[in-house]
Amino acid sequence: MARTSKQIEDNIVNSIIGEGSEFKGEFTVNGLLRIDGRFKGTIETDGKVLIGQSGEATTDIRARVVVIGGVVRGNIFATERVIMLATGRLYGNIITPSLVMEDGVIFDGNCVINKSPDHATGPQTGTSEHYGETV
Repeated sequence: MARTSKQIEDNIVNSIIGEGSEFKGEFTVNGLLRIDGRFKGTIETDGKVLIGQSGEATTDIRARVVVIGGVVRGNIFATERVIMLATGRLYGNIITPSLVMEDGVIFDGNCVINKSPDHATGPQTGTSEHYGETV
């Protein structure tokens, strides 16, 4: 029963940055965040982050699940899974226990598949720079 409840929560959008919108800053949210516009900053949630096909994000993401259908420049730390759809482009690093990539993905970075929670500190880049840009 708890699993079904979690699946329902994963599909309810708590916050959205719509197509044509821009947001800069720090985003901490419970539940699902969907980005179809432009975002620059940091994202932290215990839920899911979905970058839609029209979405562009220059960000470091900490979430349980991350789904990429648009463009992400930055690092991803997912405690459960990263899913890259065919339209997705990622320029940065990933640490996650599970990675799913469809054909057609563009991924320029490093990936660590880590089944243990030891890497709770997230991607180690040595600086606070996003891919190709200082924030």
